[in-house]
Amino acid sequence: MKPTLLVLAAGMGSRYGGLKQMDGLGPNGETIIDYSIYDAVHAGFGKVVYIVREYFRQQFEDTVKAKYSGVKCVDGEPLEFRFVVQELDKIPSRFTLNPERQKPWGTAHAVLMAKDVIHEPFAVINGDDFYGRESFEVLAGWCRAHENTSGSYCIVGFGLDHTLSESGGVSRGICHYDADGTLTTIEEHLNIAKEADGKVYGDNSVSGLSHIELDSKALCSMNMWGFTPDYFSFSEKIFEDFMDKNINEPKKEFYIPYAIDCMIHSGQAVCEVLSSPSHWFGVTYKEDRPAVVAKIASLVEKGVYPSPLYK
Repeated sequence: MKPTLLVLAAGMGSRYGGLKQMDGLGPNGETIIDYSIYDAVHAGFGKVVYIVREYFRQQFEDTVKAKYSGVKCVDGEPLEFRFVVQELDKIPSRFTLNPERQKPWGTAHAVLMAKDVIHEPFAVINGDDFYGRESFEVLAGWCRAHENTSGSYCIVGFGLDHTLSESGGVSRGICHYDADGTLTTIEEHLNIAKEADGKVYGDNSVSGLSHIELDSKALCSMNMWGFTPDYFSFSEKIFEDFMDKNINEPKKEFYIPYAIDCMIHSGQAVCEVLSSPSHWFGVTYKEDRPAVVAKIASLVEKGVYPSPLYK
């Protein structure tokens, strides 16, 4: 069984100032997604599903097909691709869209868009985050081990201090888990940054408390998940309940941690917290770009990646 990789690439990159998904950061114009696909293929993934917006779908699809046309899976078969559109009007028919709504409904809504094209264990990642080869190996192994299971999911967590930006505060979900490594909840914090005293502070979005000192070594969510296909049916029902409460809210979003939290507390699913030796990095702000370019160049110089990545 070859698991599927679902790439969340529909974000508009408002803080970054453009489409991060298509920004060339590698020595030969490679994007962060290019490196994720490279790592995923070598870890044993066999299909990639992209969640995109309609307004850039054709450009994105043409670019992907041209770039990856010769890529083979570990078993020698061609890598398979699917492209799925997320738009704000893709909601259950019984709901009427609020005309004030301008953006789609968040990451869990984006994942739901792929329910008709994924029928095997799958991983979810952000298109603008660099997770590292070992992270994909961890996730691919988990997917293969859960081919015939249901209601058992996982999240790959990263040390909080390795996910911060020097260009501004970031939002992160801190993972809380029991002695068995089972996720109990994800606690969202905003405006997280390391300050002059070397400590990390953030604002708790649930309690409303601000400038709280956080454990810099705590594992946090960077939207790297592993799911079995039953996730779709569970999530679909939760989304309808969410819409019943929020259909007229122009800015409310349906996030993956919220869906998972509902499943955990209803007893529908358990979620294992995994860790990776890889260091995450990404481009939250435009000012982050030079550091990311330098990190990728360093990995290429060390021989971790070939250059060019695809020929």
